[in-house]
Amino acid sequence: MNKISSVFFIFSIMMFALSCRNGESADKNLVTKRIQYDVPIHNAEADMDWWVQNIEGSNREKLLTDIIQQVTGGKVKAYDFLTCKPYSADEIKNMMKRIDTISFERTTPPYDLVDTVMVTEIRLSDITRLRFLEEWSMNEKTLAFTKKVAGICPMVERLSDSGELRGYKPLFWVFFDDKYPTELEMK
Repeated sequence: MNKISSVFFIFSIMMFALSCRNGESADKNLVTKRIQYDVPIHNAEADMDWWVQNIEGSNREKLLTDIIQQVTGGKVKAYDFLTCKPYSADEIKNMMKRIDTISFERTTPPYDLVDTVMVTEIRLSDITRLRFLEEWSMNEKTLAFTKKVAGICPMVERLSDSGELRGYKPLFWVFFDDKYPTELEMK
């Protein structure tokens, strides 16, 4: 009789645990399959708390270093921001450089214009935002959200010649879900 009650007790506990787990997943509703938004990761404003729109410097640098090294090393596939076509590691390395041609007027006669090619490498500190592509679910009973990151896109600041912020330029997508970028290409 003792063995039967032990087995029944263990069976009851297992059924209770499984039913709780199934009930939890049944309470989760898909809010959206796809949501995309930008997250500032570097806030230069001294008046704000360090964590507002910011990731602490060494953590931010490690995160960005890991992403860039994996992509430029060809270990992780990167995709064009607009077309979702794959980039090669060499294309990403070239993307991390900015080539500008600037015309200067000579200071001596005949005062003609001389073109100068300037090559500027994108530094980790230039990447101040990350764009996320996520799937969101919510538990109806607890209102707890579950987010699944499907992709991430580093973004660099674009400044005018006078140093004013013009906006942010997406570099490339890295996807963590097998349905991307295929699903994006069908939009």
